[in-house]
Amino acid sequence: MASAPQPQLPLFYKDLLPLNSRDHADWKAGTLDSAEYLSVTHAIPVTSDEFVDAQRHFPIVFTSGENPLPIALFGLNEGVNTFVGEDMKINEAIYLPAYARRYPFILAKLQPGNDDMSLCFDPVPGLLGKFDEGLALFDDAGQPTEYTQGVLDFCRRFEEAGQRTKLFMEELEKLNILMDGEIAITRGDMPDTPFIYRGFRMVDENKLRELSAEKLEELSKNGMLMLIHAHLFSLNLMRTIFERQLSQGKVPMNAQGEPAAALN
Repeated sequence: MASAPQPQLPLFYKDLLPLNSRDHADWKAGTLDSAEYLSVTHAIPVTSDEFVDAQRHFPIVFTSGENPLPIALFGLNEGVNTFVGEDMKINEAIYLPAYARRYPFILAKLQPGNDDMSLCFDPVPGLLGKFDEGLALFDDAGQPTEYTQGVLDFCRRFEEAGQRTKLFMEELEKLNILMDGEIAITRGDMPDTPFIYRGFRMVDENKLRELSAEKLEELSKNGMLMLIHAHLFSLNLMRTIFERQLSQGKVPMNAQGEPAAALN
């Protein structure tokens, strides 16, 4: 089985294989019990459809540089995920972004210049295989089972949400209301040495307030204003994530024993 062309694999994915009834007719899907694939990821992409749910648990910010994308912060430092325990499980009820829930599946383009997308999977975690037990991927006639069709539908909905997110981000850029973000957090025992987090973008509340009443009404009617407010409300969780890192001993310090904080 040849791997699909993969000039750059997406976050989490170590390899990609196209799922097909010829090679995987008798394969089954097991259960992905471990969250190890999330354990060293501090930022997970989210779609605009998920802002309202995600903002209850994570700060939602935007990546820096060109073509910014929304991300949910599971930690404030590279390699730190405060929600995955040492047992490699998420031990509390949180909203897990669809990007992570679809793993190890993904819709991918197999041929350069061809926009057709095929259902692929990452074979590395060993979720799919010739198992004695599990959920069958294809029936005796070689047709996708209800499970496989459900996975395909989920991945399609994710791609559609991605397109809506793209339009949302394009509108934010047109409005010119994004700014480089910075947040300073101090510890009680180090009041004069704040942890400075940069490397992300956020909505500038001042520029948002300066928009015309007509534009604000338009944003309210098309649902964008609600998403912007969800993003802004979620920023209050920056300190919560910081406190989680602190309690877990995951706030890095430099060689001088000073805060070495940064999102980028």
